[in-house]
Amino acid sequence: MEKQQALAAFDALGQSTRLDVFRLLIKAGEDGMSAGDISDALDVRQNTMSANLAILTRSGLIRNERHGRSIRYFADMGGMRGLLAFLLEDCCGGQPEHCQPIIERIACAC
Repeated sequence: MEKQQALAAFDALGQSTRLDVFRLLIKAGEDGMSAGDISDALDVRQNTMSANLAILTRSGLIRNERHGRSIRYFADMGGMRGLLAFLLEDCCGGQPEHCQPIIERIACAC
């Protein structure tokens, strides 16, 4: 991930509702969620949610798929991995064993 992409991701996550959306979609996993379900779960108006989903999509942290007449949203795990890799790129001054606790903490058990 390039620096500008990382900045866009941090900008997207720097707003409370968008951070909540991203975490909710991570929790939803491969089933994803519709925009309406996300709005209901977070008690956010649908037009406000649309704007937030658009920002998160442009940042590369979430993606959407059309399912019939509805659109489902998913956490983009590639985008999240890219952001984490960007953050850990130069981790621990060439001593990767020092990074292992961080990696173990963020590793998914799924």
